[in-house]
Amino acid sequence: MSADPAEWTQNAQVGAMAYLLHTLLQEAERQNRGFIAKVIEGAVDDHKGIPAGTPNKPFVDAVFAETLQFLRRSQASPEHPDLPELPPAPRPRELGAQAPVSDDWLQWIAENRLRECTPDSMLSAMTAAGVDAVQSKAAIARIETDPAFRAARRMQKVERKLESVVANLQKLWASSPRYGVVEKRKSPSRDEFVERYVRGCRPVVLTDVTKDWGAMKRWSPEDLKRRFGHLDVEIQDGRDADPNYEENKLAHRKIVQLGPFVDRVLAGGPTNDYYLTANNEALRSPGFAPLLEDIGRLPPACDRSQLGHRSSFWFGPAGTTTPLHHDTLMLFHTQVVGRKRWRLVSPLETPKVYNYNGVFSPVDVDNPDFVRYPLFGEVTVLDVIVEPGETMFLPLAWWHQVLSMDISLSFSYSNFDLPNDFVYQNPDIGNW
Repeated sequence: MSADPAEWTQNAQVGAMAYLLHTLLQEAERQNRGFIAKVIEGAVDDHKGIPAGTPNKPFVDAVFAETLQFLRRSQASPEHPDLPELPPAPRPRELGAQAPVSDDWLQWIAENRLRECTPDSMLSAMTAAGVDAVQSKAAIARIETDPAFRAARRMQKVERKLESVVANLQKLWASSPRYGVVEKRKSPSRDEFVERYVRGCRPVVLTDVTKDWGAMKRWSPEDLKRRFGHLDVEIQDGRDADPNYEENKLAHRKIVQLGPFVDRVLAGGPTNDYYLTANNEALRSPGFAPLLEDIGRLPPACDRSQLGHRSSFWFGPAGTTTPLHHDTLMLFHTQVVGRKRWRLVSPLETPKVYNYNGVFSPVDVDNPDFVRYPLFGEVTVLDVIVEPGETMFLPLAWWHQVLSMDISLSFSYSNFDLPNDFVYQNPDIGNW
């Protein structure tokens, strides 16, 4: 406490005035229920009318914030006349020595209130980061009356309605006794496949598609090297050094000769550091055309004439991981050599996978951080291992994380004979 007697007198006067106001407000509330609410409503309207360029606007805002808290505390407990413990508002001469709350912090306050973080937890975070406590508290209180924030709250109500709709649909889906099981089936008829799995938006593993595929007898790392080892391919390299390697996949592109890459895969053991993925576009090169000749009959609802333009080839060691994401179309993914573990999440659970950037989720399904991503704890994860010769059908927008359990050769294709082009409004936030 200051040793200045003049400041003691000033604080005593402020305290006496606060006590008197508190007592009067509670008496008015006893005699006329709702009186304080009307005062709060009027004060909010008055504050909205203060021009942005008003001299000492930060001080005015701070006084308003403290007044509003005072009124709300008096409103909350009219039967207890004890003076609430409220710190005095900063005096104008103190404001010059305090850095104002920056626009970045104001945006942070708005975002975290929309996440329903408590004002006390936000104040603790701001003061721990070195932001002035008095101004932080005022800014947190002030955000509730900001017109832009009130507009955001309205939009949030619309968003939450949509979230409740998809949550209810997911609840209906999950009520099926076998919801958590990815079926393995011999190829159904086209009509059943389209109705049950495509329009029904259910993943399924087809077990008999590859019976006549030459690839099942021919493809191996050694065969790749013998037939195509002299050709260049594009791989992803240096993935282990980047936690966001898939989002930053363009930065990991590297052109290598396939033969030495095969040797690297065979000698390197399990790793996620390098992978020849669908982005390589190798099947668009005439040199790799013989690979397409090794593909036999296709699953239901496929257009053979589009196979060369809508297919991809994958090759990599055990341990390669494609992190949690969703594709923008439907596809088939056939295992020729090795096994892959697919972990899948319904698109109706998108609000719980923290999709802030493109088609990606920051959640690691194998090791989820429930402190940082608590809603993911409510998600149902479907789990299936796709064996050599089996084909995963990935329905529209299903989230998936995929692990190669062995050295793997895979073939994916999206050449459906029904509409397979869709539009997404993807977020581009990145720093949440």
